[in-house]
Amino acid sequence: MPTKQRKSFDPSPEQQALLPDVSGNSLNGVGEKSVRRPTPVYWHKPDTIPHGPAQAWMTEKFNAVPDFRTIYATPDARGPRKLDAVADEQAEDLAENWSQWVKSVVLENEGDLVGITALRTEWVFEGFDLSKELPWLVVIGIAMDFDEFSAAPSSDTDTRSALEVADKYNQGARCAAHLSNWIRGQGFNAKPHAGPWAGSITLSPAAIEAGLGELGDHGNLINDQYGSCFRLAAVSTDLPLVSDKPKQFGVDDYCMRCEACNNACPAGAISTEKQWVRGVEKYYVDFDKCLPYFNETHGCGICLGVCPWSRPGVADKLVTKLAKQRQQND
Repeated sequence: MPTKQRKSFDPSPEQQALLPDVSGNSLNGVGEKSVRRPTPVYWHKPDTIPHGPAQAWMTEKFNAVPDFRTIYATPDARGPRKLDAVADEQAEDLAENWSQWVKSVVLENEGDLVGITALRTEWVFEGFDLSKELPWLVVIGIAMDFDEFSAAPSSDTDTRSALEVADKYNQGARCAAHLSNWIRGQGFNAKPHAGPWAGSITLSPAAIEAGLGELGDHGNLINDQYGSCFRLAAVSTDLPLVSDKPKQFGVDDYCMRCEACNNACPAGAISTEKQWVRGVEKYYVDFDKCLPYFNETHGCGICLGVCPWSRPGVADKLVTKLAKQRQQND
């Protein structure tokens, strides 16, 4: 694929003044070959993180746009604000059956993808009490409307992409709340996790282990049906469940040759070179380059919109094509 010339981007002086001296890449653990828990960097309480002033600036800018102001605050947009109490008696069933029930509840209540994995310590952010985390994660995927989302980046006057993202985060929150209440009705504890806020658990590695996709060059998951045109939510629980398995369908090799997101990134934050990040060698987006553009465009999203996998009907064809290529090379 021919190389395209990147657009130039310089952060606004107003935002530049709010960025901390510490690198977000350093906080994220770039270059570290030992596994550790992630450090809160963004979408946490602003007064607890070095990038809090920049996050607060972005949030204020977002809320100043009439289209955005009420998207997360509208009553019931994210489901019930208070979960049901846990039933006094626990229902009995096999973990295999509970797993099927849980998936059915998700798919019948606004979820498009669902997988299960056991919680790992290295997914829980530093500063959160591990003893309070529940052992199982039900990871939920919510498909986005490609035409709306691929209008990224959003501006104060063209809000389509950011509104689509917010709407789907709300849908994920409703689905997670419904599943949590269903599990609580069986006598087990359950807690929903939904974006855009980070919460206690980083969901992308959990989603990979739960079989929802592979990590792409743009630092986000690529699913074999929706590409990167979906958002994540989750429910943690002590309901006995059975783990799903990660899927591999050729994303890694494809991304090495594609570079569509790399070429399209105005901030030059994406590279096909993998890096060590907290003990895992993987694709990584330069946080310090990405964040200012992300902030000034209400969440950007260009890299996911240009990803060939995200176009409707393309992912299935790519999976088949890559499988044939692997067979020929074996």
